[in-house]
Amino acid sequence: MPRSRIPESVVDLLLVAVAAVWGASFLVAKELTSEVGVASTLALRFLAAAVGLALLCLVRRERLPRGRGLAIAAALGCSQALVIGLETWGVHRTSATNAGLLISLALVCTPALESVASRSWLPRSYFVAAVAAVVGVALLVSDGGLRMPTVGDLLVILAAVVRALHVTASARLTRTRTDSTLGVVMVQLVVCAVVSCAIAGPPLGDAAARLSPGGWASVAFLGLLCSVFAFVVQLWAVRRTSATRASILMGTEPVWALAAGVALGGESLAPIGLAGAALIVAASYAGQAIERRHRRAQDAPGVDEERLTTAA
Repeated sequence: MPRSRIPESVVDLLLVAVAAVWGASFLVAKELTSEVGVASTLALRFLAAAVGLALLCLVRRERLPRGRGLAIAAALGCSQALVIGLETWGVHRTSATNAGLLISLALVCTPALESVASRSWLPRSYFVAAVAAVVGVALLVSDGGLRMPTVGDLLVILAAVVRALHVTASARLTRTRTDSTLGVVMVQLVVCAVVSCAIAGPPLGDAAARLSPGGWASVAFLGLLCSVFAFVVQLWAVRRTSATRASILMGTEPVWALAAGVALGGESLAPIGLAGAALIVAASYAGQAIERRHRRAQDAPGVDEERLTTAA
């Protein structure tokens, strides 16, 4: 189907579905890393993802990118591996709830990066929302009293910055190319699998041998849903909408992470942490509304953008 004929609502719905599986992934990854370790978790996840997508590409007879397209896909694979690696190490050292909420900082980083890349600055009100999100993070990690963020918290915050770079680069480097989305993601997953297996080393075989049936179910969830489905939809979507809008829609991820952590993982937040979580989510949605008005003003000649900016 031509890109122009795909309703924006379909793109939005699929991005929210990505947010839902990624939100649940923090709890699943935390439990799996407790069983086999972080390095083996990453290697098993990406191996499952690469095999799953390879079978799909064979059935569909997808062509892998070549030349410049192959180089772009490989570079995006490296950045994707870094994002997931930082997230997984981070959730291993903090709570799944904290990790899911802190990763939403990508929402305030992506529009700023996209503004620099496109030289089209967002209104001041957006950056007010960004500051509110940062305040929310400070409340969230305080855990009932002021303290420095944990190592796990810092790793997830770094993952959010790298994710913003990855999403912005994906949009700008692939939007005008004709390479198959499945082919590009296939290259990314192969790169992720090779890097993660090299890091895991020989202990990977022992980890796979002692993995429980529940652990293999977690590998399938992380590999097929959180990697194949999510990576394909993410790239497919950013080629049809703005990187900012894609990140904002995937910003419902903290809601799902919070729900999974509290309902299934037995985690809890102090009142000040709940206030921080609410502020992060509210600031994210405010940023979504501001970005949407700003983008529509740019796309509609004759609209008084300054008036819209002031209203925002």
